[in-house]
Amino acid sequence: MDPMMGMKPASYRTGTLLLISVYTILSKVHSEHNVYPSSGVLFVHVLEREYYKGEFPPYPKPGELSNDPITFNTNLMGYPDRPGWLRYIQRTPFSDGVLYGSPTYENVGKPTIIEITAYNRRTFETARHNLVINIMSAEDFPLPYQAEFFIKNMNVEEMLASEVLGDFLGAVKNVWQPDRLNAINITSALDRGGRVPLPINDMKEGVYVMVGADVAFSSCLREVENPQNQLRCSQEMEPVISCDKKFRAQFHIDWCKISLVDRTKQVVITQEVVRGEGILPDIGEYRPPSETLKGRDFYSDFLITLAVPSAVAMVLFAILAYIMCCRREGIIQLVHHSAIQKSTKELRDMSKNREIAWPLSTLPVFHPVTGEMVPPMHTDTYDNTNMPLMQTQQTLSHQTAIPQQHNAGEFRMATFQRFEVNGIPEERKLTEAMNL
Repeated sequence: MDPMMGMKPASYRTGTLLLISVYTILSKVHSEHNVYPSSGVLFVHVLEREYYKGEFPPYPKPGELSNDPITFNTNLMGYPDRPGWLRYIQRTPFSDGVLYGSPTYENVGKPTIIEITAYNRRTFETARHNLVINIMSAEDFPLPYQAEFFIKNMNVEEMLASEVLGDFLGAVKNVWQPDRLNAINITSALDRGGRVPLPINDMKEGVYVMVGADVAFSSCLREVENPQNQLRCSQEMEPVISCDKKFRAQFHIDWCKISLVDRTKQVVITQEVVRGEGILPDIGEYRPPSETLKGRDFYSDFLITLAVPSAVAMVLFAILAYIMCCRREGIIQLVHHSAIQKSTKELRDMSKNREIAWPLSTLPVFHPVTGEMVPPMHTDTYDNTNMPLMQTQQTLSHQTAIPQQHNAGEFRMATFQRFEVNGIPEERKLTEAMNL
């Protein structure tokens, strides 16, 4: 009995822990967070990935670590986007998301419900959470003196970190010495038309930070307004600011882009609204055009509009056709075309002479001594279909045998023929052969 009695409390405790864990998960899914920012003061809310990891099934065990990529989608309830004053940024699915902005005075007292949907990019599970923003009225809104700094070595998500923003406000307070100092707004340089930095040397986008105080600007902050520093800024040189060393250790400020706003000197221009009776002045009775007006004939205008361009086009077409088709004189101007025509004419003239006998070779044959034209070996009616391509050369009566000396005093007879080239007898070969 004792072991059984010992097991019941253990099982009871296990079941109780399971119910508590399930209740905790359900409460995370359906709970709402309420925040109470002040109007005109910077509002920052971090969407922590660790908080949403426990809402995606399978639920991790206590002490178990998971590094699933998680992204967030934020929108005003009932609308596709966020309010105009609220911004959101998340660099990678493995970093936390941040909601930030400066609530406006018009939204004071109106609860703003932001729907936050978390997506697990590995399991494709989703979890929804509501953030209720209750904007409170600030005591001194707006702060009369506002200064906007441009920090070159920071990104917006880095500047939104509480410790970094606290260090910057501490440096500003050390320089300004106000009784009350608040961060009003933070804006990325990309939202002001800045360029995306190159991914080299750990370059940053830059961020604009606006702060407000209840006392006038210090002499250090006003040094940027003197003519010497204004001249250096126009020449793209850094101005000489005495308090820059108090920021240089952590923040690189572009003093040429600092903006100082004194709201106490701004004149508010109000335009009086003259309210009338809501009745338009009497300008008489409306009189429509008379029905007896004579209609206008557009036929002549239509003809002129089409006829004139058509006539001009026809004249140009006729001139072009005459130039291309009727002015062909047949004069060949290109040199190689003229050479081709000359060669063709010469071949045609040569083909008209059909009285030369057929030679054994490709050249005409003549008698080497008498110069007589040798009659053809066969007539035109001779059937040369069975004739071999090369015939054995025979000694004919019109051929001349010339002795030639060979080795050992032997002589052999060589036969030469007389040739004609373009109708002119060639006797050079015969003379050379006789001189051998």
